[in-house]
Amino acid sequence: SSPTSRSLEVMRDRGYLAEVVEKWIPMARKRKDLFGFIDVLCVHSVREGDVVGVQATSGSNVAARITKINDHENVGTVRKGGIRILVHGWSKRKGRWQLREVDVS
Repeated sequence: SSPTSRSLEVMRDRGYLAEVVEKWIPMARKRKDLFGFIDVLCVHSVREGDVVGVQATSGSNVAARITKINDHENVGTVRKGGIRILVHGWSKRKGRWQLREVDVS
């Protein structure tokens, strides 16, 4: 399973309505993230105003994704809009997937 599908499952288990918002652009043969850095958009089913954008990646790419987000022209607007931003880094240890979650809001 992909990092995005694992993050989707985790966020749903935490009580979020969660959907993949990255798109595949066939002509360009690449993916486009929402606002340039969000793969999964999540809205909590109970906590009003709890909206989270998740960037899902491999464990080895967490630092690069944090830099990408912090340097992105849209990050200030997303933060001002009240969207929390999480980076989910996935690594396999002892045969099990481990999540490293970093809040970059």
